[in-house]
Amino acid sequence: MEIHFSSRKLQKVCNSEKEMRAAFGKPLAEKVQQRLAEFHAADTLDDISRLPPVRCHELSQDRKGQLAVDLVHPRRLIFKPDHNPLPCKPDGSLDWSHVTRICVMDIIDYH
Repeated sequence: MEIHFSSRKLQKVCNSEKEMRAAFGKPLAEKVQQRLAEFHAADTLDDISRLPPVRCHELSQDRKGQLAVDLVHPRRLIFKPDHNPLPCKPDGSLDWSHVTRICVMDIIDYH
């Protein structure tokens, strides 16, 4: 899967182990690296587990259109499909099997 970032700053942090450890600390930095490696290895979003520990899930309300994967509790990696138009099923829901590009938006605790 192809990964983009919402900002140069986030891209710089996520592409450097040293920057990640400085920004997030060792445990969270290691989990972010693991999740990004899982995305790189996947062909589509459908290949990413919806079960724990990854628990890829769609968000709602003010984060509608975005998805999240678990990191170190309570932190989440927030991303959105990077397609225009979005690949959708006939019922209008996101077709995970056709999402091949994502944009990482943030690494936060949104609770």
